[in-house]
Amino acid sequence: MTVVESIRPLLAISCPVTCALLIFLFRKRPNIRESCTIIAGVIQFLIIISMAPIILEGNVIKCHLLTVGAGIVFSYKVDAFGLIFAITSSFLWILVSFYSIGYMRALKEHAQTRYYFLFALAIFSAVSIAMAENLITFYLFYETLTLGTYWLVAHHEDEEAFFGARKYLTYLLTSGWCLFTAVVLTYCITGTTDFVGGGILRSDSASKFTLTVLFVLFALGSMKAAWMPFHSWLPGAMVAPTPVSALLHAVAVVKAGVFGFGRIVCYVYGTDLMSELGLGVILASVAAFTMIVGSFLAIGEDNLKKRLAYCTVSQLSYIIFGMALLSPFGVTGAMIHIPFHGFMKITLFLCAGAIIVIAGKKQISQMAGIGRAMPVTMIAFTIGAIGMCGAPPACGFISKWFLCLGTLQSGQLVFLAVILTSSLLDAVYFFPIVRTAFFEKPAETSGGKVEIIEKKHPIYLFMVIPLAITGIFSIVFCLFPRTFYILDLAEMAVRSLFGGM
Repeated sequence: MTVVESIRPLLAISCPVTCALLIFLFRKRPNIRESCTIIAGVIQFLIIISMAPIILEGNVIKCHLLTVGAGIVFSYKVDAFGLIFAITSSFLWILVSFYSIGYMRALKEHAQTRYYFLFALAIFSAVSIAMAENLITFYLFYETLTLGTYWLVAHHEDEEAFFGARKYLTYLLTSGWCLFTAVVLTYCITGTTDFVGGGILRSDSASKFTLTVLFVLFALGSMKAAWMPFHSWLPGAMVAPTPVSALLHAVAVVKAGVFGFGRIVCYVYGTDLMSELGLGVILASVAAFTMIVGSFLAIGEDNLKKRLAYCTVSQLSYIIFGMALLSPFGVTGAMIHIPFHGFMKITLFLCAGAIIVIAGKKQISQMAGIGRAMPVTMIAFTIGAIGMCGAPPACGFISKWFLCLGTLQSGQLVFLAVILTSSLLDAVYFFPIVRTAFFEKPAETSGGKVEIIEKKHPIYLFMVIPLAITGIFSIVFCLFPRTFYILDLAEMAVRSLFGGM
């Protein structure tokens, strides 16, 4: 594998940083402020996607930042796995930025400059995580992401918002200390923290007990992945504005958590050592438990955003589960589920936000007949729901297909039953929403008239167009999974880990 020195990673992360500065500079001119956000998002995506052909030629792109001492280096390295996450985050930032204009203005939200400023910094952290060459760089931006998103969760600045934000911060900062300890121990054991295909730890690096304890620390340091029992911060963070919920669930925060889990399993420990220590089966069992219980919790939730939050808890564990299978197909499924889940889940959250703004509805039981008043929104929602269940023509079918193949490839047939059961439960909590929206009679006013939803078209279009685009892409990725090089990059990453499919 050839190393290509380039400033493209630096240019990519400079876009949201420059954007944040311009947002502050033009804080009293909202049209310019928000135009800067969109332009920066487009430029960043084009820079990131331009790196894909270089990576697919068998290269990695490096950009050195700072050397502190022996083995303590801050630098970027773009490989196939990292590029999948970077492409996902940068593209979805564009669409959420458009959506935010309609959402934030329609609700006349306060502190909009702070909102766009912190959103840009969150994307900066997420893309930096995707391109981190080692655990030290990863940890720096992992914690920056936590701190930078606190005020996004607490945006409404009421008692409920501050409670949810404090819970969010308590969980993730505690997690950060565990991750920091794990990084230090890894450096002490190996003298390096670089991400290397096949791992940097070996069975003779330390005792099995030490390596197992170290993995537990890494797992505790990955609470952003919302695995049970360390998941309750995620539903609590639903007090944030809906675009922030989309950021948490589809673009940055939780994706950083599962992406980090993938780095730990495949690039710090390696599949051979994971198997030798018996950690793969344990991790897959924890993920399977989270998948099932998260689905049951979603079934009992009437608030739409909270039901989607528990859905996220369940769906994130599909990614952890695929990594834990330690098989080529399982890891492929996990890698492509990062972008595929991102597009489907952001569709669902953007639809939920549109329903809140246009119809003023937050509870599923209040949404009877809303599909007739908001057909584009609810059709997009239905596409996302189908994908979450793993059914065609949405892209969740592709990633779950690979995960099922991964269970067969690893000889873990009991886990195949888990995937199928969890997918059935997905249908149990999603399709009642679709039925309520399209097949139940609309609510009536006190005068006996059918409730009419007023649409303010300029604002509505700013919201409905992005959710329609993400819904369309959720189908496009199923029909053409190599769109944006996603499946190509996943296959390349897996070849570097296993030497072939």
